[in-house]
Amino acid sequence: MSKAKVLLAEDDKTMVSLLKTLLKMEGFDVVALQADADVLAVVRREKPDVILLDVHLSQQNGLDILDSLRNSQDTTDVRVVMSSGSSVENECIRRGANAFLLKPYMPNDLIAILKQNIRSA
Repeated sequence: MSKAKVLLAEDDKTMVSLLKTLLKMEGFDVVALQADADVLAVVRREKPDVILLDVHLSQQNGLDILDSLRNSQDTTDVRVVMSSGSSVENECIRRGANAFLLKPYMPNDLIAILKQNIRSA
């Protein structure tokens, strides 16, 4: 069986490095986006099992990206886990996120939510 692919849309380079290490140790295939990447194009190319999407990216708004994913026929079913240091869980879920993680979160919580969303896909 192939590894589940996680797409990281996070602009904090330290966080990306830590997440890549953690997720690879847990057996995931990890693709990290550049801060100003065209997320929709990368999702179409990489076909991830789940996206870990920060709400507040330096060049982009994660909620706008979520809206684009949900409004495009070929990406509407992609599993999206949103994360933020702000309490915006209700807004994320209302706009179509499959789950939300409040930063800072524990690694075990992240892994559990990713695995749950991959099984649900």
